[in-house]
Amino acid sequence: MNILSNQKFRFTIGCAALLIVGLASSHVYTKSKTKQLAQQDQFFTQQENFNPLESQISFTSNEVSEQLDLRFKNSLITQQTSDDIGKENAFSSQHNLLAASAPYPVVDEFKKYKFNINGSQVISPVKLPSSKVNFNQKDLLTVLVNTRKYFQDYSSEDPDILRTGILATQGVTVPDVLKTLDFMIVVLKEDIANNRATRLQDPKFINSNFRVIKWTAYNPKDKKQKQLRITKYAVFTHSGSRKKSSTFNTPIYSLKDNSNKNTFYTKYTKQDVLSGIYEPGGKEFGKVKSLAYLTRTGLEEALMQGTILINFTDGYRAFFNVDRNNGMSYIRGLKATAQKRYWYFREVDAIKGYGYKIDAKISIKPGVTFAGDVLNIGLGRVIIIEHTKGGRKHLQMGVMADTGGAFLPNLYQLDFLAGIFKSQKEFRQNISQLPEYATAYFLVKK
Repeated sequence: MNILSNQKFRFTIGCAALLIVGLASSHVYTKSKTKQLAQQDQFFTQQENFNPLESQISFTSNEVSEQLDLRFKNSLITQQTSDDIGKENAFSSQHNLLAASAPYPVVDEFKKYKFNINGSQVISPVKLPSSKVNFNQKDLLTVLVNTRKYFQDYSSEDPDILRTGILATQGVTVPDVLKTLDFMIVVLKEDIANNRATRLQDPKFINSNFRVIKWTAYNPKDKKQKQLRITKYAVFTHSGSRKKSSTFNTPIYSLKDNSNKNTFYTKYTKQDVLSGIYEPGGKEFGKVKSLAYLTRTGLEEALMQGTILINFTDGYRAFFNVDRNNGMSYIRGLKATAQKRYWYFREVDAIKGYGYKIDAKISIKPGVTFAGDVLNIGLGRVIIIEHTKGGRKHLQMGVMADTGGAFLPNLYQLDFLAGIFKSQKEFRQNISQLPEYATAYFLVKK
């Protein structure tokens, strides 16, 4: 009787224990599954509730720049173990997947939201075609070095350059861009020092060392456009005079240093300026400095191109570059003489590209410089354009180191700095050898 009772008791206790374990396991599984589903719901809710407010689309906060700097510095500190690399690759893949699924908010030149676009509509990973890449080695090195130095010197003053732009949808960060510039500078310096053709002209070397990301044009007004439109700009030489004359009667002006605080010039259109408000007897006489007097054609070319090389009647010769404008937008399709935007100039020592102020602008070289949408594409992006000529593929490399009012926003066009020319005829003859449309690729160091 006692034996049977003990057996029944042990059997009852065993069943109870199994029941408790089963219930506990079921509770843990249910809790884990509920948490997982909640996380998924939260992610999709965030995607569905995406609100393109200006505060949400700013990529230029101090917090972001600090995180970028920290991530970049940490990546250089130690060599990771294989386990760490595996974890990082898993995180990177997850990050890229999330980035690609999120819409990119395109902004205008005032960083105001315009529209959303899926990154896969614009950029996708590919391999570079097997043709030699063309560029002048020393000129490319100059632009790479000057662009990299701009990041180093002016990141805190010009947070716009910390925007990742559309390439963020492929997981590309600002530190990736800097790593690309640094690597290319090292390779070019080594190859030039050894008096050899640079490895950066070899598509096999590029495919081995860089991610190649194809850029498909996105033109809201022409959804059929797939290749980028390649426009061309130049520096023109013009004769000019220190004093107004019957021939040279159209002025270019420079703002005085105190104009940073006194924004009187933002009230006046180009037509106002050319009516003589800054000339003797004009209502704003003395507020700006006269730099030169040109023909009207000379002025319009200087305004359109951003830089002019003036041969003065007294024998002096100098570059002049746009400094600040009157804050009025450039209107596409409107003829040059009717545009209200007016630029004030400064004398400079070279052709100048992008920069948040005149003294900081990047010195650039023809043949290796592109102007484009710096806010949505990004400063310092290395780009190769491909076109077919005479039945053969031609590849040309350059750096996005310049911008302009026509490119904000603009995900379907690049402007190629063609050179310095004496006339429009000489310019047109030169660019007739260049493509109107091309396939474009970004290079990002692996």
